[in-house]
Amino acid sequence: MTAASAILDLRPEIGRGERAAAPGRTEADRLGALTSRLGAGDEAAWTAFHEAYAPRLFRYLLVVTGGREDLAAEALQQTWIRCVRHIRRFESEEALWSWLTVLARSALTDEHRRHSRWAGFLQRVWERMPFAESIAPPAAPDPNPEALLELAMNGLSAEERGLIEARYFDRRALRDLAAESGITEKAMESRLARLRCELREQLLRLGRRMEEEQ
Repeated sequence: MTAASAILDLRPEIGRGERAAAPGRTEADRLGALTSRLGAGDEAAWTAFHEAYAPRLFRYLLVVTGGREDLAAEALQQTWIRCVRHIRRFESEEALWSWLTVLARSALTDEHRRHSRWAGFLQRVWERMPFAESIAPPAAPDPNPEALLELAMNGLSAEERGLIEARYFDRRALRDLAAESGITEKAMESRLARLRCELREQLLRLGRRMEEEQ
């Protein structure tokens, strides 16, 4: 039994109309009808589709990530977002699954890139500070160091966080950020340096607090 058949059997309210109208429909017809409903935003179809494919996609991502459950879960969430945006009619189970795995690998690549940018920015926060080489960054309880940086970023205002993300994650030009803020490039660089300093102090405080709690 294909996933499309399982969905229609588990959720008869989705497939009742199709069966009644054409009881001799092929699996391709049924999958085409299901994916067409997804494209139309049918909530019941999406719920059933998610129940049928999410566990399989998660297992696939676990294999690809070497067992990284956190990374697999993040990539899975992004995979579903892309699926909702780009779903189209499919009449072949193989073609649908192949398309889903392409979305999953693309989402995983973006997650790797995002993690790399977090790690790179964390390193930059330390390297740009005086005497940074004599002070080790605080150890995060999570295996991903960006988790600690995320906590530190929460201490910034929305505007300050936006500047950090625009400059170091979106890689926007310094001159563009300066122009949008109505200040010189030198003033913008000074502002970014101050924010890096604040983040470093936040990281130190968080690190000390976590050590005390252990």
